[in-house]
Amino acid sequence: MPDANKRLKIIVGISGGVDSAVAALLLKQQGHQVTGLFMKNWEGDDDDQYCSAAEDLADAEAVCQKLDIPLETANFAGEYWRDVFSHFLDEHLAGRTPNPDILCNREIKFKAFLQLAEQLGADCIATGHYAGIRQQGSLFQLSMASDHNKDQTYFLYMLDQQQLSKAMMPLCGLEKPAIRQLAADHGLPVADKKDSTGICFIGERPFKAFLQEYLPDQPGDIVDTDGTCIGRHSGLMYYTIGQRQGLGIGGSKNHSEAPWFVADKQISSNRLLVVQGNDHPLLYDDRLVGIDSHWIAGEPPAQQFNCLARNRHRQPLQACQVTLSKDQQVEVLFETPQRALTPGQSVVFYLDDICLGGAIIDQVGQPIH
Repeated sequence: MPDANKRLKIIVGISGGVDSAVAALLLKQQGHQVTGLFMKNWEGDDDDQYCSAAEDLADAEAVCQKLDIPLETANFAGEYWRDVFSHFLDEHLAGRTPNPDILCNREIKFKAFLQLAEQLGADCIATGHYAGIRQQGSLFQLSMASDHNKDQTYFLYMLDQQQLSKAMMPLCGLEKPAIRQLAADHGLPVADKKDSTGICFIGERPFKAFLQEYLPDQPGDIVDTDGTCIGRHSGLMYYTIGQRQGLGIGGSKNHSEAPWFVADKQISSNRLLVVQGNDHPLLYDDRLVGIDSHWIAGEPPAQQFNCLARNRHRQPLQACQVTLSKDQQVEVLFETPQRALTPGQSVVFYLDDICLGGAIIDQVGQPIH
């Protein structure tokens, strides 16, 4: 991690939101030579009602003008399509539910951005992520933010030692209200700007409608636990485990009025299995197999160890045992059954407030053979 006591040349990713604006403010107050960089990662239509890129760029320009720092712009849309979005489509087509924000951090914000910053002569990059970087001897650690509700380490677990050694995350010790207050106190024009939500390239648009622009419908049956067809789906890629909304299942004389939830996507038969009730047993499992494991330290703590984990952003940390197997596979056994473990999503591991790394959920309820 760069020495914050030295005057450094730092390029800050400026998104047009309040978090990155305050990150730049704090670094400038510390005496660093700060430059902003606005990244365009998606080639959306400028007339698209869901695309806020033009507004965000205007806000980024206003922030940098107020801070009296230069603003550069970079178009990483090609890299994003190749390294993030193509994988996103392939995973959905295979019936899994990927998290593109995790790949975006690894491939764009801490790879393409970092490479460009180094070409521009920067000592390091900085972002407005809610996370922290610590150095213990020669090892760099990713730590949780003080504001656990906003903590973003789940999305950063694929970072490596080289990336962390060249990055700063100034917001680690601050909570959201304090960040907004700092922005207001210093007259930053985004102090009250609403936080962005959802996947960056989708925005607030309906998720299914977006996917249908790229993936053709593949209709099939919606079935209950008896295998009875109770409806039709337009494609397994449009649904995720635990989903309630958008199933289009009407009342049935053979079933209660309790809501329906997706319990499984049966790829081979193209059937969507649904169950009634938020706490149905088929929505819970205490075991998963993860693939493509990544360890921030470069290696796992041990071949078998106990730790905490979460399988989705903001989920309370869950006690588990992790066992490593061949080919970067891990078997995770939770102390208590977890709801809606979803293939394609990530399980991320922690010791105290340190993020160890994680893996992609591949199978649920099956031990490694």
